[in-house]
Parts: sequence; C-alpha cells; structure tokens
Amino acid sequence: MSTISVTEDVKKALLKVASELQLKWGRRVDLNEAIRYLITRGVKRPDLLEQACRPIPGFKEAYEELKGERLKDEERARRKFSL
Repeated sequence: MSTISVTEDVKKALLKVASELQLKWGRRVDLNEAIRYLITRGVKRPDLLEQACRPIPGFKEAYEELKGERLKDEERARRKFSL
C-alpha cells in the first residue's frame, strides 16, 4: 500500500462517492474501491461511438421517401384547408 495526498475538497468528494456506492451496492466501500470505480467509469470506448455514428444501410432512400411523403401531407393539408 502507498499513501497519496489530496486536498480537503477532493477528500470530501471521494467520501461522497464512496457513500453513494455503499448505498448502491449495499455494503461497505473503502476509498480504494471508490477510486477504482471512478477510474473504470471513465474508460472511453471510441470504437463503440464510431459504430453508433456509422450510417445505416438504406438511410438515404428512406430519408428521401420520408421527405416525399411529408410534401404530399403538406399538399393535402393545403387543399383541405385552402391555404
């Protein structure tokens, strides 16, 4: 084990995280577990973001169809309400 120094405000924030985890997990949580939780929670997965942002097949065709149907809806509304 080693010792680390933190400021008083960081210590309070860390204790708050630990207490929230204790409530969530229903058991005693030490500061080491709280730090480990914060570290693992911060891990980013850029591959998942890239996968989620990739266009789906057939999107362009579906979008064009949606625009065409919307124009038809607007035209019907104009005729019905004489706009």
